[in-house]
Amino acid sequence: MKQQPLWTRDFILISLANFCVFMGLHMLMPVIPVYTIELGGSETWAGFIAGGFTLSVVLIRPLVGNLLDRQGRKGVYLIGILFFLLCTLAYHWVPSILTLLALRFLHGFGWGTSSTGASTIATDIIPKARMGEGMGYFGLTGTLSMAIAPALGLGLMDGYGFNSVFTGAVFFALVAFFIALPINCMKIEPNARSVKSSIIEKAALTPGMIALFLTITYGSIITFIALYGAERQVENIGLFFSAYALSLLFCRPYFGRLADRKGYAAAVLPGILAVFLAIVILYLAHSLLAFMIAGFIYGIGFGGTQPALQAMAVRDVDPSRHGAANATFFLGFDFGIGIGSIAWGLLADIFGYQYIYLLALIPTFIALILFLKASRQVSQKVTH
Repeated sequence: MKQQPLWTRDFILISLANFCVFMGLHMLMPVIPVYTIELGGSETWAGFIAGGFTLSVVLIRPLVGNLLDRQGRKGVYLIGILFFLLCTLAYHWVPSILTLLALRFLHGFGWGTSSTGASTIATDIIPKARMGEGMGYFGLTGTLSMAIAPALGLGLMDGYGFNSVFTGAVFFALVAFFIALPINCMKIEPNARSVKSSIIEKAALTPGMIALFLTITYGSIITFIALYGAERQVENIGLFFSAYALSLLFCRPYFGRLADRKGYAAAVLPGILAVFLAIVILYLAHSLLAFMIAGFIYGIGFGGTQPALQAMAVRDVDPSRHGAANATFFLGFDFGIGIGSIAWGLLADIFGYQYIYLLALIPTFIALILFLKASRQVSQKVTH
């Protein structure tokens, strides 16, 4: 039987469009906290602004999922990109911290809509027999942008100022919109059943909780690594993200296969330990090389844990509930980043940047305990 093609015209277009939106997102991520300080804010404000963005993403995703299934894919997706673009354009004229907080919250709606729409369209396009492979390649669009965009954003900020970063992000969003226009999307008939009723899947709660505590540590990195690097007088700190993404690019497929062959513990346990080690190195880091080593090891950690935990989330779930299981799992990711951004901002005001990385070892340890407990419960079920 001939294998159905994966690299179709529409799959390539949705992947390129998603890459461009991710570029706009990741260019802004390390720059916004610095912009917050420039406007007269504190580390606490930077944390609230980052957390507000994540909160709006969490709030919009269930609604967007419902709209995608009821109203069709393309219109919702294009509106999401346009809203993302307009919010990015508005950063040029932010007069105050409160305005930035409100704009960042609105921007999360654009990101949540466009990212959920892109993933849904990709799922429609990819042949069922090649869904894992296809979503793996589609997911690399975010990883590749992480390798390029933060360093590009910080470089533009240092060389040409904040407005150059905002203009660059607008450019990528505009390119994404035009790439998305010719995509042929699946025609959806209105369905009376609401997606909101199936947004939470109990079987995915434990993997989602483990992911939540791991991404609390990510909140400390994505929000404050630029400010921490400046405090340490380390230039080109954006290369931390390049090292992280490069590691993730190579480790994610390897650990995914390892989890399939040897079990989830073979991937998750080394992954959590790698996150732990990376945070220790960040706490001690005084040079760009140390930051890059920490980024590379942190990438190994997430490359090991994310695919295996996501597989755990859908392992015992009926195929008709896979969407709910994945939604539940990624809500853990969103909440973790949001909680981390707010909490680390408050703690940075009290203890300083260095010590938030020491404190970030606590949620990593909790994630380890949760996974060991979940693994023991699975073993007991198998035994009995």
